Amino acid sequence: MSQRTVLITGASSGIGAAFAEIFAAEGFNLVLVARREDRLHAIADRIRRQHHRSVEVVGADLSRVEAPAEICQELERRGLVIDGLVNNAGFGVPGSFVSSPWVRQQELLQVTIMAAAELTHRLLPGMIERRYGRVINMASLAALVPAPAGHTLYAACKALIVKFSEALANEVRPLGVHVTSSCPGFTLTEFHDVTGTRAMVQKMPSWLWIQADTVALESFEAVMAGVPLCVPGRINRVILALSRIVPQRLLVAIGRVTARGYRKVD
Repeated sequence: MSQRTVLITGASSGIGAAFAEIFAAEGFNLVLVARREDRLHAIADRIRRQHHRSVEVVGADLSRVEAPAEICQELERRGLVIDGLVNNAGFGVPGSFVSSPWVRQQELLQVTIMAAAELTHRLLPGMIERRYGRVINMASLAALVPAPAGHTLYAACKALIVKFSEALANEVRPLGVHVTSSCPGFTLTEFHDVTGTRAMVQKMPSWLWIQADTVALESFEAVMAGVPLCVPGRINRVILALSRIVPQRLLVAIGRVTARGYRKVD
């Protein structure tokens, strides 16, 4: 892997930072992308010391329509060849659909769907040409189970990512490229601090939560093995299995009641 390089978006904390550690430990060089360049540089310095890998930092705000093209232009300027892509950047918009301004919902769509799809579209041809590529698209368990109120577009975006990844995996697997969508449940990251829902989600039982490094490791193992769908964490796999045998009407009712305790719907 000494000549392989992976680009990770949303790499300044949480699952993205965990991916950086995993890929570096497995011998990949890194390109870290996020808005908070100071954090990226701190992570980059640590990885260089611990894993002796090449780490590049690219500051970018993926809510800007121009960002994916600008990132790829910067890669070309630096002479960087990308063999792996982790579309990890994302956020949630808590509350009812109409309680947030449309521009915020639009940013969610841009970061979660448009930027991920465009980066993949721009970087995939090189992977196909070299007959090697690894793409992880971060989705969510919310994409696979009935959606309760709150984070209205979030589950829909993640469901699209799952289907996009599934179809793309079928297209490019014969060409040496593996595509995996990863669908974690509640994960200990800054996600809920950013959305302002930390106090609410802390009401959830501790056994529902998994660590960011668990998500990153299981997702890495899945894409390397060519598994198109990964649900990290045993508890999340149990939840998914139950959701497929319990009547949907009952699941929706349960979700409506339990979500009141940890989702803000105003």
